[in-house]
Amino acid sequence: MNELIFYDTLRQGLWVAAVIATPILVVALLVGIAIGLFQALTSIQEMTLTFVPKLAAIIGVFWITMAFMTETLVGFFQDGIVPLIAGG
Repeated sequence: MNELIFYDTLRQGLWVAAVIATPILVVALLVGIAIGLFQALTSIQEMTLTFVPKLAAIIGVFWITMAFMTETLVGFFQDGIVPLIAGG
């Protein structure tokens, strides 16, 4: 395996990781901003108020996008990694 193939595979892997992580990170950001705004407006500074809803939102989005994440990872491995391992 030469450097070009290695770096291209690494680039594709990083892109797949970014695409897979984007829905969870966006929801965590939006929920965090909404809770922060709520805390600023009501002067409630409770740590569990930020943690529990954000965790619930992340788990919900993970559950909803699990099929997409699995298909993306399987496609990357079948099209990119397995042929390199098999020598193709």
